[in-house]
Parts: sequence; structure tokens; C-alpha cells
Amino acid sequence: MLITLLFVALLAFYVAWNLGANDVANAMGTSVGSKAVTLKQALIIAGVLEFTGAVLFGHEVTETLATKIANPAFFAATPQILVTGMVTVLISCGVWLQIATSRGLPVSSSHAVVGAIAGFSWVALGVGAIDWASIGLISIGWVLTPLISGAIAALFYSQIKHWILDQPNQVVQLQEWIPWLSTALLGVFGVIVLPSLTEPLTNFVIEQVGFNIPAYDIPLLTGAITAVGLTIISWRQLQKTEEVFPNPQSPVPSPQSPIPNPVERLFGRFQLLSACFVAFAHGSNDVGNAIAPLAAIVYINRTGSVPTDGLTIPLWILILGGAGIVGGLAVWGKKVIATIGENIIALQPSSGFCAELATATTILIASRLGLPVSTSHALVGGVVGIGLVQNIKSIKFQTLKGIAAAWLITIPVSALLSAAIFSIARILFL
Repeated sequence: MLITLLFVALLAFYVAWNLGANDVANAMGTSVGSKAVTLKQALIIAGVLEFTGAVLFGHEVTETLATKIANPAFFAATPQILVTGMVTVLISCGVWLQIATSRGLPVSSSHAVVGAIAGFSWVALGVGAIDWASIGLISIGWVLTPLISGAIAALFYSQIKHWILDQPNQVVQLQEWIPWLSTALLGVFGVIVLPSLTEPLTNFVIEQVGFNIPAYDIPLLTGAITAVGLTIISWRQLQKTEEVFPNPQSPVPSPQSPIPNPVERLFGRFQLLSACFVAFAHGSNDVGNAIAPLAAIVYINRTGSVPTDGLTIPLWILILGGAGIVGGLAVWGKKVIATIGENIIALQPSSGFCAELATATTILIASRLGLPVSTSHALVGGVVGIGLVQNIKSIKFQTLKGIAAAWLITIPVSALLSAAIFSIARILFL
């Protein structure tokens, strides 16, 4: 059994590696493509924040996936079949993500997991075991997610373009808009990240101090203080720029200053912050796709029964998932970063910032509506929406065709891979 656990742990690390190379890479692609950060900086920033998010907050999503990834009641009498099924899920997802990454195609790891579950469940228990409602919702998400994100990104960017970028004195206009941009940034990403970050402090105040406060008071206060601080810092940075370039004349681009325009440089700092939020939120959410099957198998090995409600995720599993994500991003992430950041449209920090803000807003809206969505789909939709505002001829539709094809076949390919691998495994081992 120890050898089996070691094998499954290696498989989980392999899936996490591919998750980092694909999902995380596409999240950082806009920041690298707009030159808000260099590739090396993106790898370091995403690596630290993805790992931190996975280890500190990855247990909740992992627990949900491990107990609801397939109906545990169906496997109560035969936990070994569930173990075999989880192994096939890991192999199928890892292989498909690696194929997509090698071609530079951003795909959804969540959809790969759903497809793999459907594949092994069909073989193990029949067509009735598949949650067709979930498959239907995901299919709706294929269409809605990029459309909604594209529309939001186009709206954001058209306003920034009209009120700031197309004005004769961009710096003065940006000064007036900085408080609103800070509020938008901290508002959208704060809703995603701050409740998780401030939860320990909220619990301490309620349990130890005895002061019963609403759950969202501390996140709201933290977000407000941060937004004011970001506004003041941004104003000072613009003031320094005006002192150096009073006209303001933009300096010539150089390796030390790849973004010569002072307005775009400030947008670059905003985009860097949004990229940090994306990385942290992604680490805390999507690491479950890689390690939930491992967590379920460890539980079955320890107790001899199938997890039905909740289970404690050992710290070493979270660390394994976080380390895999960081390794995959660093070694294999460059191709997907290039696809998102350079091969759809040419991005500036202002447009990249709008794409990331639209992605986060879309994910928030979908979460409230209970729709399963993909960060990859939302980000690509956001980038295309900006391209439509700039110039439709600037969009590289050949790249989009490859991405759309990869989206469409993710679930069926994962399902077929999982069904085939499970069939072979059942003959050999069960």
C-alpha cells in the first residue's frame, strides 16, 4: 500500500505540475505580454503566491472535491473501485494538460477533471452515474464565460481609453481616475481574496476578544484602507513622473524601462497587483483539482471507508500540490504565457489590467449564479473584447481557432482517456 500511495502522490504532483504550466501560466500571460512584469518576475511572483494560497487555503476546495468528485454512496461497498477511479482521473488530467501545454493552448483543468470523472464513472457504474446537469452547465459556461468577460473588458477598456488614453493630458486625467481605479481593483479582487485572508483575524476577534462582528466587516475595512493607501502612493508616483518629465514627454524604451509611457507605467503597477491577486486566488482554489483524488485515497487507506462528508487534508498533500504548481509554471509555463500575452493581440498595461479585472468580475458573477466557469475561458474572452475595442484586425484569429478547439474537446478527450485507462486497470488489478 505504501508503494501505491507513493505512486499516487507522484501522479498528483504530475497533475499539479501541468496545472502550473497551463492554468497559472495563462493567468500571468497578460502581465508578461504587456511588459508590466518580466517573465522571470512573473515566475517568482506567481510561484510564491500560488504556493502560499495552496498551502494556506487549498484545503476547503480540496475537501469538497474529494467528497463530491463522485457520489461516494455508489462506492461505499467497494472503496477499491473509487481508488482506481481516482488514479485514472489523475493520469487522464495530467496527460491532457501536458498535451495542451506543449502546444501552448490554455485549457480548463476543472473541465478536464469533470471529463475524467464522467469517463471512469460511466465504465464503473453505467451512464446513470454521470451528473449530466453539471456537464450541461459547463457547456453553457463554454459560451457564456468568454462572452461575458469580453463584454466587461470592452466596457472597462473603452472607458479608460475615452477618459484617459485619448485625452491630450493623460497624466491629469489619470490623477482624477486613480481613486476609482483603486476602488475597482480592490473591490473586485478584494471580494475574492480578502475574506480568506482576513478569516483568521475575524475568528480571533470573535472567539478570543469576544467582540461579535459581522463576517465581512474586517475584509471591508481592510479593502477600504488599502484602496486609500494605493491612491495616495499612485498620486505620489505620478507627481514624481511630472517632475522628471514636465511636458510630460515619454522617455525612449530601454531594457531597464520597457514601458516608457508614464501613464502605462502606472497601469503596469496596477496590473502587477491584480496578477498577484489572481495567482493567490488560483492557488487556493485550483490546487484541489490536482490533490483531491490523492486526499481521498489517503483517507480510504487510513480508514478503510469512502469519505462521505468532510475530511482533514494533511499539510504534506497541500505542500505537494503547491510545489508541483510552482515547478510546472517555472519549467513549462512559457508557451501558454506567450499564447495569452502575445499571440492574440498586442497588450499594453492598461489593456492587460482591464482583461484581468474583467476575468475576476466574470468569475464573481458566475460564482453568485452557481455557474462553473474557467479562468482560461474568461481571460481569453477579456483579451478578445479589448481587441474588438482597439481594432478587430489586430486579433489573431488563427490562435483563437486552436484555443476554441482545445476547449471543445477537453471534456470528451479526458472522458475517453479515463474510461480507457480505468477499463485496463479494472482488468489488471480488480
